[in-house]
Amino acid sequence: MTKFTDRHGSSRPLPAPEAEAQVRADDRGHVFHSWSAQALIDPLPVAAGEGSTFWDYEGNAYLDFSSQLVNLNLGHQHPDLVSAIQQQAGRLATIQPSMANDVRGELARLISEVAPEGLEKVFFTNGGAEANEYAVRMARQFTGRRKVLSMYRSYHGSTSTAISLTGDPRRWANDTVDSGAVRFFGPYLYRSPFHAETPEQEAERALAHLEQTIQLEGPQTIAAIIVETVVGTNGVLVPPPGYLPGVRELCDRYGIVYVADEVMVGFGRLGEWFGIDAFGALPDLITFAKGVNSGYVPLGGVVISDRIASAFDTMPFAGGLTYSGHPLACAAGVATFEVFRRDGILERVRDLGERVVEPTLRSWAEKHPSVGDVRGLGLFWAVELVRDGETREPLVPFNASGADAAPMGAFAAAAKKAGVWPFTHFNRLHVAPPLVIGEDDLVRGLTVLDEALNVADEVARG
Repeated sequence: MTKFTDRHGSSRPLPAPEAEAQVRADDRGHVFHSWSAQALIDPLPVAAGEGSTFWDYEGNAYLDFSSQLVNLNLGHQHPDLVSAIQQQAGRLATIQPSMANDVRGELARLISEVAPEGLEKVFFTNGGAEANEYAVRMARQFTGRRKVLSMYRSYHGSTSTAISLTGDPRRWANDTVDSGAVRFFGPYLYRSPFHAETPEQEAERALAHLEQTIQLEGPQTIAAIIVETVVGTNGVLVPPPGYLPGVRELCDRYGIVYVADEVMVGFGRLGEWFGIDAFGALPDLITFAKGVNSGYVPLGGVVISDRIASAFDTMPFAGGLTYSGHPLACAAGVATFEVFRRDGILERVRDLGERVVEPTLRSWAEKHPSVGDVRGLGLFWAVELVRDGETREPLVPFNASGADAAPMGAFAAAAKKAGVWPFTHFNRLHVAPPLVIGEDDLVRGLTVLDEALNVADEVARG
């Protein structure tokens, strides 16, 4: 039996290496994977995981620097979350959402207690796409309007309305599903569509562009504006000071619902319960998923402002899900709150982000010609890779695939060979390890990525 060493230094067995062949055969023969050309992929069989590390069937260890899909905030196999699920399964494995349930109600209360003031109700979904789908449905029913504005360079999910609102190439093959979707440019100072030179200019000009879009579309037709508090997969784009409060002001001026998409950054990723807390803006609806229970059982939801929730006091809400607020998922969510408070997760995220990650990444910009920009907060960062620091030509083209994407593939391969599983998208490296990562592992992972950047530097130097 192949063995691996856990974070406590104990040797534990993995499944026999020959079991990998069966895993591969079953996967390749019967599993249809998302966002993939099925014959062109070779998924890694994973045998075990613990903390910030997972192992393949040969016993190779990988530091999980992507938290899987930026959802594994408390890491692999956290004992408190596993125990909560086990205990709940032994007591009440499931119950329909029309009935009251203790862990569902407790989790809703805990979420409302850390949400911004005036958001007291929670509608549970099975994930982030559904959360955005239902937030839009609430906004449309509340306002009686149809249109929803969203950013280019955004991702809101792959269900019908959510993918229509998405502003990246994953929308292209699924477009025109929702005719009410309208897109606008958000702030992105490094590649400013507004020719801004300072964060203040970027915020001012981006808000002017948004207001012009509102006016040209007709304010009376717009139900909501949905914005990722910090844009996630499309670049870890941190909004400049004043931008999100400006979105709030525009929504107030024109009677539009402000939806904050916190599916990726909620529950500690930025060192805050909700990312919006770092920016001084108050949404009407907050969508969440991922970090609420680290994806141990699928769970998402919408935190609803009092004024919107009260509109449904006597008017039925036209929506529902069989597994809304599933007890197993909610039990893991309640345990998440206990771990966060007991272990000071928010404080350690802020500390590690400010003291370790940010200075390390910024030092890369001084030593690596391929590093064009560094941005982020907490344990959520992006390193934008370029061929030329002066022209800012991306290391690989937008939406590159095949041979065009080879430089990023080579960089990722170098990191994996050295034991770090990175998150890459287009020409960017994202740094998003589990929030429970030990400082030694964090430093070790960053050192591996630093070394792997030499592969990108070769391309940048020509």
